[in-house]
Amino acid sequence: MRIPRLGPHRLGARLAAALVAVLPLAGCGDGPAETLLADDQRRLAERLDLPAPARTTPENIGDFPGPDARLFEIPETREGMLDVFALRGCHIANLVAARNNQLGKVAAPSQRWLYELDLWRRLSGCWNTEVPQTLGDDHRARLERLTRLKTGQLPRASWNALFASDEWLDSFSRASSPLPPDALDEVDAQLPALAYLREAALHQFDRDWVPDSATLEGHLKTLRDRPLTAELLRALMLAERRLSERSRLLEAALVDGHCPASPAAGDALAMSHPLATWLDDLTLASQRWFTAIQRLIEAHKVAPRPAVERYRQRWLSRETPGAPWPALQAARLSHHALRTELARRCR
Repeated sequence: MRIPRLGPHRLGARLAAALVAVLPLAGCGDGPAETLLADDQRRLAERLDLPAPARTTPENIGDFPGPDARLFEIPETREGMLDVFALRGCHIANLVAARNNQLGKVAAPSQRWLYELDLWRRLSGCWNTEVPQTLGDDHRARLERLTRLKTGQLPRASWNALFASDEWLDSFSRASSPLPPDALDEVDAQLPALAYLREAALHQFDRDWVPDSATLEGHLKTLRDRPLTAELLRALMLAERRLSERSRLLEAALVDGHCPASPAAGDALAMSHPLATWLDDLTLASQRWFTAIQRLIEAHKVAPRPAVERYRQRWLSRETPGAPWPALQAARLSHHALRTELARRCR
């Protein structure tokens, strides 16, 4: 395809036109969700002949716990090469060597978990063969000790693999914006990643389950596409704040006796259809996402670190009062009651 060349004057005109088109957008800090909510507030204020409420900025989401607070300490296992060689019937020497080389030391958290999983499977599988009977007392005791040690460490290793990964941490990034109303389908795009990570945690002791490195990394990459958890939290918090401000308009109208000019008071007080639909969809999508996160955390056979549990209750819970999801539902119930009462009075 031939691309026409532009002279300097035509090129300058094109650039100027592009800048003119971009400037209004650059000067507007409101995202799609904010615009939808603020426009609805203004319309309601006009119908009630009241000043539009002053919009306040929701607080930032909480900082995700740091590594010392969210990860389990797993002491490094040190065995001499001669002792490892003595267990050659268990076929762990090459695995240990690969873990100790330069690449193994800088492996991603997910790959370190796959190593621990492979090591546990080889050790525990070996313990249930005739190999222990061929070993001297010291080496047989070493094999039993290593097998028990790695059995106990594996759930912590899988927890660390998730909570040390950049992909997981990025989902909770504070440097994020509210999820746009037209991007709720991103939940469906990322849910399979949470489902696979949960399956991996649930089945790591199941020898019939076959882990696949490429599949694992692919799902982690999906989580990196956008900080979905943070975006949903911000959308919930923004919606709750603007809905509470809308409720204050209704409260002021009830106190001052303001009624909409329209004879159909109920219709005049109602939200726009796009806003009402978005609130319903946001409620359902975030409920599905937070439920999947809770199930993933609970799939690990360890009690969550206290800092992670506090974060989960404060930000991800669907029951804890004040957490973003139940806070929005409470705001919706309160708003509905106020709107119903004002519509009754304005009949």
